Amino acid sequence: MYRDNKAVQAGVMQCSLFKLRTHQWCFLLFNVLLFHALLFGADFVEEYLLQPTPGVYTDGMVVEVRERARKLDLSKARENVSQNYPIANSDTCSNSDLFLLALVFSSTTNSTQRDAVRRTWANQTLIQGFPVRVLFFLGSTQTFAAQDTLKSESDRYGDIVQGHAVADSSARGPTERTVLALRWAITFCPVARFVLLTKDSAFINLPAIGGYLLGLHRHPEDLYIGRVIQRDSPDRDPNSPGYLPPALYPNKYLPDYCDSTAYILSQDVVRKVYVASAAVRAPVPADVFVGLCAQKAGVAPTHSARFSGDKHIRYNACCYHYLFSSAGMGSRELDRVWADLGQRGSRCSMLRIYYGLVTCKALTYLDKLSFFSSQGQA
Repeated sequence: MYRDNKAVQAGVMQCSLFKLRTHQWCFLLFNVLLFHALLFGADFVEEYLLQPTPGVYTDGMVVEVRERARKLDLSKARENVSQNYPIANSDTCSNSDLFLLALVFSSTTNSTQRDAVRRTWANQTLIQGFPVRVLFFLGSTQTFAAQDTLKSESDRYGDIVQGHAVADSSARGPTERTVLALRWAITFCPVARFVLLTKDSAFINLPAIGGYLLGLHRHPEDLYIGRVIQRDSPDRDPNSPGYLPPALYPNKYLPDYCDSTAYILSQDVVRKVYVASAAVRAPVPADVFVGLCAQKAGVAPTHSARFSGDKHIRYNACCYHYLFSSAGMGSRELDRVWADLGQRGSRCSMLRIYYGLVTCKALTYLDKLSFFSSQGQA
């Protein structure tokens, strides 16, 4: 009886669909088109609105920073390498035509996650024939035994750089590591056209990123691209470790900056941000710090919704072929995702591509709605 009722209901629904009048069909078609326009057009509108405008550098400080960056010479740093880098791997960038250098920030104790990254997305040396290199950038260890273990890992894989930064748990630790990472890239890898800064908990789609960078229609200067955070308020809580007093930073909002999960700098921006860092003393997170330095250098961030920011995107093969990054990936999930991507290759049917893109864009679109909603409440 139940099955008969279901069959009757299905038949009634099918008949009712065929009996729709012309204006009702038009209404349905309009809503389908509107849904797709909002879903797929939101990225284009957002990226258009968040594109940096060409700068006219009239500010004396900006001009000075850019000029100092152009003339920056850190060749002497090679002579005292152990002073700042207990593990330097200074000959890693011997390739004179390195396209992309990826520096992955990792905790000294997180060897399991580093191994997972090595087995998965970092296990690539070429993007469309252009060389890439992935290195892990770590801070200081707490014991001699931990340092010996890290040295053994470096000797085995040759992909570790250690900076003499304060402990990872310190509020200044991530910022100091970022500055040391930029200094290392300038000193030992100036041939890299682009530098990707990311975390070991992220999945990075190197082929998609490489394809985007290779498709740029302009000379890759002043490139600072990621998931842009806008109108973020400074921490005004005196009891917070990240307290930013108005006397030190009077503006209502922080400058636009890229989320720290993954972002890319062209080589010239690496130099500009490093030079500007000497004048920034604000106790802010590392990604905000880079944004402040970029502002002082006259560099505006470029937004791309293909970076997930600090959001984890549920796995879908065709979606992950489209994304640049996804956050919050443990070692087991990285292995599972990478194995599935390897089996599927780049083969996606039109239906799966459609479903994957809709899934990706729906998740990022919901993220945008929550962002703008929180900004409205603020």
